[in-house]
Amino acid sequence: MANVEDSDADRKFLHEDNARLIFTPLEFRHLTVKNRIFRSNLSGTFDDYNGHGSNARVNWETRFARGGAGAIISSFTPVTVRGRILTRYAMIDADDKIPFWRRIGESVHAHDCRFILQLSHSGRQQDMGGVENVYRKAPSSTDKKDYFHGILAQAMTKPEIAETVAQFAQGARRAREAGLDGVELHGANGYLITQFLSSGINDRDDEYGGDWEARARFVLEIIRAIRAEVGPDFHLQMKINGVDHNDWLYPWEKKGNTLDDTLNICRLLLDDGKGVDAFHVSSGSTFPHPRNPPGDLPMRDLARCYDGMLAQGVRTRFNYRIFSSPLAGALFRQYWIWRRGKVIEGINADYAHAVTEAVRKIDPSVKVLCTGGFQHASKIAGAIRSDACDGVSIGRPLIANPSLPEILKTADGPPAGKECTYCNKCLINDLKNPLGCYELSRYDGDTFEERYDAMIAEVMSVFEPPTFQ
Repeated sequence: MANVEDSDADRKFLHEDNARLIFTPLEFRHLTVKNRIFRSNLSGTFDDYNGHGSNARVNWETRFARGGAGAIISSFTPVTVRGRILTRYAMIDADDKIPFWRRIGESVHAHDCRFILQLSHSGRQQDMGGVENVYRKAPSSTDKKDYFHGILAQAMTKPEIAETVAQFAQGARRAREAGLDGVELHGANGYLITQFLSSGINDRDDEYGGDWEARARFVLEIIRAIRAEVGPDFHLQMKINGVDHNDWLYPWEKKGNTLDDTLNICRLLLDDGKGVDAFHVSSGSTFPHPRNPPGDLPMRDLARCYDGMLAQGVRTRFNYRIFSSPLAGALFRQYWIWRRGKVIEGINADYAHAVTEAVRKIDPSVKVLCTGGFQHASKIAGAIRSDACDGVSIGRPLIANPSLPEILKTADGPPAGKECTYCNKCLINDLKNPLGCYELSRYDGDTFEERYDAMIAEVMSVFEPPTFQ
C-alpha cells in the first residue's frame, strides 16, 4: 500500500510541477501572456462574404479566451481579397475592418487573454477564393500550379510584390489601431510566404529566387515594412516550417527547405534585433499535409465535402474520384498515415528545439512556439522543459475541449472518451459547414440520434448569441 501511496504522491507532485510550468507567464520583448497555451490559428467560415466579421466570429474567439488560453492567434486573415483561401473569413484589407477587430480584442481581453492577428495571403494555395478570384490565376512566386489540387498560378511581378508587401504592412497597422496585441506572419504550410521561402516551390531567377537568402527577401521586406508602420515595440511573430516535406505526395517533387535552410532563414529574420519577436514552428509545404494537422484522413467526410473544390483546380476531379472510391480512398488514407509517421502530439518538437537553439545564441529574448496536437500537460511541460519551445499552440484539441487550459490545471488531460481523437473531421467539414468537433464518439447519448443531436447543438452554439437579438 505504501508503494501505491508513494506512486500517487509522485504523480501528484509531477503534475503540480507540470501545471506550475505551463501556467507561468510568458514574457516576450513587448508582450506578456499569462500562460504557455496559445490557441492556434483556427479559421471557420463564420463571416460575411465581403470579408467583414460577424458576431459568430466574436463568439468563437471569446470561447477560447473564456476557456483559459493565454493568447489567441486569429484565423487566417487575408491582407487582400486576392489572398483569401475561402470566402466568409474576416479580412484586414481595409480600414473599415478595424472596428470589428477592435470588438474582437475587447471581448478577448475581458478574459485576460491576448489576441494576435495572423496576417495571411493564400498565393496559389487558394481553395475557394470567391468570385473575385475564380477567373484569375492565383498570384505566387511561380507559374507552376499547386500540385495537390492543381490550382493555377502566375508568378508575381516586382510591382505586385511591392504592393503585397505594403498590404501586409497596412494589415499590421490596422491591427495595432484596433488595439490588438500583435501580429503573426503566416509563413508556413504552403501559403504565399512559403511559396517564396521554399526551395521546392520557388523557381524564380530574379532577386526573389535562388539560394535561401534570396528566397527570404520577400518576407524580410514584409517584416521591415511592418516595423516602419508600427514601430519596434509592437509584437511580431513568424509562423514557419521546420522542414517543408514538399515531396509527401509525389516523391519526385523537390523536398523543399531543410532544417538548415530554416535555421538560416530564422537567423536572418531576427534582422539585428529589429525583426521578429518570436517564431511559431510547424511543418509541411501544403495544407492539409500529413504532418499538419497530424492525424487521420476521414475519407467518407472528405468525399462528402470535397465536391465544392471541383471547379477550383485541374487536379480536383482526379482527387475526388480517389476520395470517393472505397478501395482507392482506403489506400490513400493509409498512404497519408504512413507519410505522417507515428508521432502526433509534439510532432514538430524536434524542429522547434533546433530553432530555439539557433535563435537563442543570437538573441535570448526571442521566443519559440511549437504546434502539433498538444493536449496533455506532461507533453506540453516536457516540450518546454526540454527547451524545445517556450510555449505551445493548440488547435483541434481546443475545438474538442475549449476549456482544456482549465482541465490541465488539475489533470494531465481530458477524461477518457473526451480527448481529441485527431480524426480531422473538423478540418474537412470547414469546407462546407461551421467549424466544430464532428467526432460523434465524443458526445453523450444512448442512441445515434441523441449523440448526433448533441453534436449539432455544440457545433451550432457558436452562433449564440446571434448578431440581432
